[in-house]
Parts: sequence; structure tokens; C-alpha cells
Amino acid sequence: MGAKVIVACRDVKKAEQAVSEIVADVKGDNLGQLVVEELDLASFASIKRCAKNILQKEKNIHLLVNNAGVMACPKGKTQDGFETQFGVNHLGHFLFTSLLLPRIRNSTPARIVNVSSMAHTRGVINFEDINYDANYSALVAYSQSKLANVLFSKELSKRLDGTGVHVYSLHPGLVQTELGRTIDQVYFPGMRLLARFFLYPWMKTPEQGAQTTLHCSIDEKAGEENGLYYSDCKVKEPSALAKDPELAKKLWDKSIEMVGLKDYDMFNCEDTLPEPLKNI
Repeated sequence: MGAKVIVACRDVKKAEQAVSEIVADVKGDNLGQLVVEELDLASFASIKRCAKNILQKEKNIHLLVNNAGVMACPKGKTQDGFETQFGVNHLGHFLFTSLLLPRIRNSTPARIVNVSSMAHTRGVINFEDINYDANYSALVAYSQSKLANVLFSKELSKRLDGTGVHVYSLHPGLVQTELGRTIDQVYFPGMRLLARFFLYPWMKTPEQGAQTTLHCSIDEKAGEENGLYYSDCKVKEPSALAKDPELAKKLWDKSIEMVGLKDYDMFNCEDTLPEPLKNI
């Protein structure tokens, strides 16, 4: 479509390889610009550096797709001391989005798309032990992070109502990627292969798995309503907890505290470098 796309990745070499493959695959005048930025969502410092780099280079941000994620990880912590899956899948995206939000608001019409999972239907937000320091379960922690994605989308869309910024969350499907690369470490050697064998009839290729994200990003009809949850390019009802406004507000307040943004007004439309980035 001729867009400028910033590919923000933890592994710069893999990102550059992906860009090379895209350039080789897209023919004619449709290829816009592809730019690689380093972004490790397990590090608040990396997130702030990436956000600052983008804000200093780009006058407009019309679309933000929060697509990164980890699943079924062995018990671990991010660089800032949070459970890996909650830290990467939710807090990392929450902080990154918050830092870019004033620029996004000044680039309307704009969209923010958060890739969640049907696993959110099994999730709860364990405020008493949000890092699962006790009784850690990889899939329970993953489901919590995916529920957080939907709740974040709901609360953000509510706060952005009428601004021209639309927010969506989605389930991409069971996609054949490296997302489950640590499953064998969590359960037993061969678990990943076994799961793929039984789930294969329902699995999508990466291209198929990207379709709902693309639908939420560029489809004109998808821009008519706000805060919706999608699956297979259609609106779908999320879980009852995902629709709880009090839970969404409580998670929002907790997330603000965890990422250290208590004194930052992300809804301020002044087009200046956000205060948390000025000393980076």
C-alpha cells in the first residue's frame, strides 16, 4: 500500500532478514519504506530508547500494531523484575503505546491493534500475586497476559473515545510460528511436536495468521466502531472478564504504577518529547 513500516524487533538481524524477504517478494510500486528499530519489550530502557528514536524521526504515527509476544515460558523475570509473559506481552506494550500515544493522537485518523489470544478466556488478573511468584504455571501466566491485552484495549478505547484513534484486540488463530519454542522446557521433550501433531488441522500459516491483524489495521469497516475484539476477521465476544469495566480500570491503574508513569499525561496532545524520554 506504499506505507512506511517500522519493524521494531528484539533481534535486529532477524528483522533485517525479514525486510530483505519482503523487498524481494513485493514487486512494482507498492513497496513503501521498511525501517528496522531495535526493541526489547523485556526492557523498559529499550522500550524508551526505541520510542524516543521513533518520535524524533517520525512526524506521524497512523498505526501501531502490538504483535510481539512470548508463550509458555519457564519461570523468569524481565529486566525490570516482572514475570516474563506479563512483562513482555502486556507491560511492554502498555509502556510503548503510552509513550507514542500523543503522536498517534496528532496523526488521526489512527489505529492501535493489540494481538491477544483466545487464551484470554481462561485468564484472570491475579492482583494478589501478579508475577506468580508462588505457584507459577506457564499457561496460567500466559492467559493472564492475554486477558490483560483485551482489558488494555477496552480501557484505552474508552479513554480515546471521540479522538479519532480506534483501538482493537484480536485472536490471530493457532499459527505455525516459533511462539511455542519453550514448551519442551516447561513440560517435557517432544511436547511441542506432540502439540503440533494434534493441533495441525486447526493451524494457520503465518500469512493466514496475519489476516485478522491486517483487517483491524486497514479495513475501512473495522474503523467504524471502537474497542472491539476480533477473530477470523470478524467481531467476536470476548470473555466476561474481558468486558468488565471495573477490572479494566483496576488493571490500568496497576499498569501505570508498574511501568512508572504516574506523573505522565499520555493524553496530552502537545507534540513534544514525552517527559519520561527527555533524559534518555
